Amino acid sequence: MLGWNDGSTRPLLPRMQEAYGVSYIVVSLFFVPSCLGFVLGALMNVWLTDRLGFGKVLVLGAALLIITYSVQAPVVNGIGLALQITNGFVGSLTYSPATKMGVLHAVYGEIGCVLCPLVATQFAQMDRWSFYYLTSLGLAVCNTIVLAVIFRFRQQDGGEHVHVVAEGKDAGKFKQIMSEKTVHFLAFFIFVYVGVEVTIGGWIVTCIIRERDGGPSSGYIASGFFGGLMLGRIILLQVKKWIGERRALYIYALISFGLEFAIWFVPSLIGNAITVSFIGMLLGPMYPIALNQAARVLPPWILTGAVGWIAGFGQAGSALIPFMTGAIAQNHMIKSLHPLLIAMMALMVGLFALVPNRPKKCITGGGGVLSVRRKER
Repeated sequence: MLGWNDGSTRPLLPRMQEAYGVSYIVVSLFFVPSCLGFVLGALMNVWLTDRLGFGKVLVLGAALLIITYSVQAPVVNGIGLALQITNGFVGSLTYSPATKMGVLHAVYGEIGCVLCPLVATQFAQMDRWSFYYLTSLGLAVCNTIVLAVIFRFRQQDGGEHVHVVAEGKDAGKFKQIMSEKTVHFLAFFIFVYVGVEVTIGGWIVTCIIRERDGGPSSGYIASGFFGGLMLGRIILLQVKKWIGERRALYIYALISFGLEFAIWFVPSLIGNAITVSFIGMLLGPMYPIALNQAARVLPPWILTGAVGWIAGFGQAGSALIPFMTGAIAQNHMIKSLHPLLIAMMALMVGLFALVPNRPKKCITGGGGVLSVRRKER
């Protein structure tokens, strides 16, 4: 559902502009309420999971999507999607969590982001293009039923619980998460990464139509991009194991810079479409790499909540950066997409460089002793 949601607006943006006669900046406002919803949902995720349990929160988030597609409420959409982010659950698994994280995000790219533009492009060429959202509503209903059956409203299971004791008192988990600088570096990295990913997948269709004289079928380019995203998360799994995940991310980013320059300066419709797919392949592994890094360096007792915040806050980038793109395009045309993407990619690499490579050691200082207590079930 997350992939389906992210893939939905790409082919529909030009049709929305045509149907309502609105400018770039007005159609970009579509993303702003979703941004607010993602941030609210990320904050609620930490609090609700502790009180209701993992399974109940998942089903609650899925049910909110039914409301979203019934009345088109972007804020509710953002909250619902943020509550369903399961990266913390996968990152805390015992066996091969890094590989499973890659598979999880490959499914995001394959099932959602690849198939959705194929469907949305067909609807975009119909008179009743808005009927596309009835398809989304049907999927939201199925999603809610499946999550309820599989997770059965249960707590996240675990063989042992780890607690932090600071000066003899249990510290609040939310406070601990927000006091970790690494959490915020990773959150802003994911924010920029998702923004870049969604901006390419979305506005590239408009850019190809306007700048390369592509027709309505240009919406399929978005499927090519997300197809590359999916392939990268599968076929590059072994590569990042050979050279190291951190080094792999920097190499992928450097090559992506070069390919983005090629799209900017080489006016070839077919060449641009192929290059976009390769950029998707290189960007694909970056999200799982960042979350695997979180699992390595963050304290295990806050991992699930921290990753929920990182992913939920980061998902807000899927709304804010595409909005920025539309706002800039209003005055400088859609060709401004390329320098903006290059700047965002550079910022993304800089933020990841700030993330430590090893977990912090326990520190004894003037404020008291921070100790770890393991509680066996």
